Amino acid sequence: MAAQRFQQVGSRAGKTLGGFRTFILRGNVVDLAVGIVIGAAFTSVVTALVAGIITPLIPVSGNQTLADWTIPIYNNGHLKIGAFLNAILSFLIVAAVVYFFIILPVNALTNYYKPKEKPAEPAPTRDCPYCLSSIPAAATRCAYCTSPLPPLAPAQPAPPTYRAPGT
Repeated sequence: MAAQRFQQVGSRAGKTLGGFRTFILRGNVVDLAVGIVIGAAFTSVVTALVAGIITPLIPVSGNQTLADWTIPIYNNGHLKIGAFLNAILSFLIVAAVVYFFIILPVNALTNYYKPKEKPAEPAPTRDCPYCLSSIPAAATRCAYCTSPLPPLAPAQPAPPTYRAPGT
C-alpha cells in the first residue's frame, strides 16, 4: 500500500516538475533572466559612475561634496541627502540610456516594418432634401430635421459603350 502511494506521489511530482522544466526552457523566460542580470550589472556600473565621478565634482558647502552631504538631526542622527541624490541621478541616467538606446530604436524599427494601413473609405452619404444636411446614404430619417427620407434608388449599371471593330 505504501509503495503504491509513493508511486502516485512520484508521478504527480514528475508531472509538476516536467511542467516547470517546460516553463523554464521557454525562450522568453531565459531572455528575461538574461535581461535582468545585464540590467542589474549596468545599474551597478551607473551607480559607481554617479557616486565615484559625478557627485564628487558637485560641491555643496566648504569641503563637503554632494555624495557626502548629510543633514544632522536629533540624537546624533543624519539624513543622508547625498546618497538619495546619488540614487536619483543613477535612476535618471539608466532611464535615459534605456530610452535613447532601446525604446527609440525599437519603436523606429517597429514603425519601419509595420504594414502600412490604408485609410478607411468614407461611408457613402447623401443630402437631406429638406434641410440639406449630409447624412449616411442608408438613413431612413434625417438625423438633423428627423424628416422621413425617400428610399435610395437602386444603382443603375453603366450603359455599355460601343467600340468599333479594330479599335
